[in-house]
Parts: sequence; structure tokens; C-alpha cells
Amino acid sequence: MGLQLLVVAAGAIGVAAVARRRGWPVPLVLVAVGLLVSPFVPAVPLEPELVLYVFLPPLLYSAALDSSYLRLRDAQRTIGLLSVGLVLFTAAAVGMVVHLMLPDLPLALAFALGAIVAPPDAVAAVAVGRRLGLPRKALTVLIGESLFNDATALTLYRVAIGAALGGAVSMWQGLGEFLLAAVGGVAIGVALALASAWLFRYTRDSLVENTLMLLIPFAAYLAAESVHASGVIAVVIIGLHLGNRMHLQGFGTRLQSAAVWRVTAFLLEAVVFALIGLQVVTVTEGIMGSYGVWEVAGYAAAVLGVVILSRFVWVFVLTYPIKLLGQATARPTVAQRLILSWAGMRGVVSLAAAFAIPPEVPARDRALLLFLTFTTVIGTLLIQGTTFPTLIKRLGVSGRQQQYEDRLAEAAAQQAALDAGVAELERLIEKDGEPDEIRAEVISNLREKSWRRSLSAWERLGGGTGQDGAETPSALYRRLRREMLHAERRVFVRLRDERRLDDEVLRTVMAELDFEEALLNRD
Repeated sequence: MGLQLLVVAAGAIGVAAVARRRGWPVPLVLVAVGLLVSPFVPAVPLEPELVLYVFLPPLLYSAALDSSYLRLRDAQRTIGLLSVGLVLFTAAAVGMVVHLMLPDLPLALAFALGAIVAPPDAVAAVAVGRRLGLPRKALTVLIGESLFNDATALTLYRVAIGAALGGAVSMWQGLGEFLLAAVGGVAIGVALALASAWLFRYTRDSLVENTLMLLIPFAAYLAAESVHASGVIAVVIIGLHLGNRMHLQGFGTRLQSAAVWRVTAFLLEAVVFALIGLQVVTVTEGIMGSYGVWEVAGYAAAVLGVVILSRFVWVFVLTYPIKLLGQATARPTVAQRLILSWAGMRGVVSLAAAFAIPPEVPARDRALLLFLTFTTVIGTLLIQGTTFPTLIKRLGVSGRQQQYEDRLAEAAAQQAALDAGVAELERLIEKDGEPDEIRAEVISNLREKSWRRSLSAWERLGGGTGQDGAETPSALYRRLRREMLHAERRVFVRLRDERRLDDEVLRTVMAELDFEEALLNRD
């Protein structure tokens, strides 16, 4: 298993590298390649425990750290309707349709299938949306939905499976389990968030803090699941809390954290999407002989259609009267609703839940649920995922105006901050008295740097060129300084190769040059 995962990870990274270079959506390419190579390679099992306890917590935590608590709070009504209301509605719709098609299948298992395929995975949709400039509000809703909908679906799944194995479960029992999972997850998340924030006040060591951050999502998930609370909610809560307080950490912690979680998310997402495609042989083998080809294809098409259609019905029909009961908010346009409705790609959590169906469930029923889950995941990824970019372009929904407003706000904020910095410099000069020649040169350099940063912030509004298309002073400075840095690096490396500079010293000076170039390339 370990060797198989290593090979899958290496192959997935290679495929992802090619997709990134060509500008293709990485998740969809990984799934497609997995489907193509699956018949020709040994079966790679998708272990539910591996997905739910190893892959899911850090992916959720990384997404929560990178999310805006304030934007999520502003969109909480829409996110709640999608992550709770839509999941319940989809699960009910799928359960009823499956029960009508397969009356011999226990009703509880039909609703278990509904819970399995109900939660979308927004990774693919967000990746495409960001690349094509989807408005921030739409991205916030998609991210918020993906952070919380797994908790609703997995809780509903546990209730349905329990009913299938242990007899009838009343609506009040199911509601009680759901509330226990939600409230317990929030309580554990808040408690660990406060404890972690208190601990980070005394560490002040970027290496230690980032090491602890790697452990936090696993600790939160395990702590919540051990008391039958929602591990998903616990991880999201602590991630949002610490992400909102990241400005209180040292600069070293922030720089390392950004790099650590980008690499972690890239690796885990590459592996999980590759694993989805590689399950085709395992899934189809289980269904062979139990059902006719056209029969099972009809079931799969019906479930996929209900999953896609239920999202449209919820977004366009059912949420409107619900919102009328609450406070008035700006109504999204038809184009925005279409994009939100079409961004319903399913992911690895659904597949892991299907693989986790207990062996006590009859093998024929278990194989059918797994097959229908797999076809729904693949169908939404390949149908909705491949057409999602075209839909965004055709509808002309863009966040370009928001990008301009962001740069304008950044320039104004930079100007205000730099004015405060210069004022503090002048106060210190006045306090320390008349500077000597060396101190005067240092002060002059500080003033020049502040002026250059202020100029750069305003010039970014024009994309680095003036009105006549000529290179702006800041753009010229960055270009020339980059070339100087490349020349400096060549000298350091040459001195190392000539044994006149130790490798440890080389790494130190290279890090300094890299930080400077990172500032130059921040556009």
C-alpha cells in the first residue's frame, strides 16, 4: 500500500506539473488520466480511513486558513442554505428516486446514497474560477459551502447507515445526532482554537509554530470524532480562527506557513484526484454479474441527473422564498445563479464514504451504492468540470472590476501605511537629534525606499506601464534589480564551486537574495 501510494503520488505530481504548465484544470486532468491508466495498472485501493483521517483534515484546515472569516460571515446565509439545506434536499431527492427505481433496496440505504453524493467538492470549481477571474463573492460562497457541507453529509450518512443496520431511527433521534455533531464540533473547535492561540503567544519560534500547525487539524478531527462530534466543523473552526489571527504571528511563521500549506494542499489534492480515477476497475468489478449493463447505466444516469437538477431547483426555486423570510440582501444575478448551480462537482469524500459502507450491508447492495457514487463523482467532474470554464466565459461573469478596486484599495492603504512609517521616522530623527553623515545616508535610503514603495503601489493600477506604454520607474527598477540579483547569485555559486565559500554560507546569502526577489515579484 505504501509503495502504491508513493507511485501514485509521483505520477500525480508529474501529471499536475504538465497540466499547470499548459493552463489546464489540474483536478480534471488527474481524474481523466486515472481513468485511462486504471485498466493497465494494479488496483490501488482507496482506504476510507486514509481519506477521512489523513487527507481530509489538512485539506480542510489549509482551505480554512486561506479563507476570509469576515467574507464568510457576510455570506453566512447563502453558505448555510447550501451547506445544510441543499445537502438535506439533495439527499432526500436522491433517496426517494432511488427507492422508486429500486423498491427492493432498503429505504435507509437509498437515503445513505443520497447523503454520500450530496456534498460537492469545490476544489475543481474554485481552481477554475480563480484562474478565470470569478468574482470574489462567488468564490467565497463556493469555498464556504465546501468547508461545511461535508459535516452535514457525513452526519446524515451515519444516521442512515445506523438505521439500515440497527433498525428504525426516528426523525428526532436523527435531528439529535445532527445537533450533537454540529454543536460538539463547534465547541471542540473553539476550545482548541483558543488553546492554540494562547500557546502561540509564548512560542515565538516559526519552526515550532508551523510544526504545531501541521498537527492541529489531525488533533481537532480526532478529538471531535472520538466523541461522535463533527471533525469537519472542528477543523474548519480552528482554521478560520487561527487564519484570522495570523497577523499576530511573526513574519517567519507567516512566510513558512504559506509555503508549507501550499505544498501540502498541492500534494494531497493531486493524490486524491488521481485516486478517484484509479478506482474504475475496482468499482466496476463489484457490479459485474449482479445487474445488466443497460440497467445499471440507467440507474447511474438517473442519480446523476437528480444530483445536478436538485442543485438548480434549490438555487433557482426554493432559496428565494426562504430568503424572503430573512433580512433583505442583494439578490444574485441569473448568471451568478447559473454558475453557482453548475459548480456542483463531487469529490473524494463521497467516494470514501461509499467505500466505508460496513460489510454488514449485503454485498450486492454495497456494490451498487459504490458504483452509483463513482459514476456520480466522475459524471459531475467530467461533465460540469469540463464545461465550467466555457460557462463562465459565455456568461461574462468576471471579477476584473473587483481586481481593480482591490489594487486601488491596496494603493491607498500602502500610502496611508507609508505615511505613518515616514512620520515615525521623522519623530525618531527629531528625538535622536541631528544625524551624522552615516546616519543621514541611512535615513535617506529609508525615505527613498518608502517613496519607491508608494510609487509602486499606484503604478500597479496601470499594470507596470505608463499612459504611453513606456515602462514605469518601479517596473524598470524591478527588472534591473532582478538582473543584478541573478548576477550576484552566479558569483556566490562560483565562489562555492571554487571552495572559497561554504555551502552553509551560500544558503544563507541565497535566502536573503530570494526574499528580495520575492518582494520584487509580488505582482
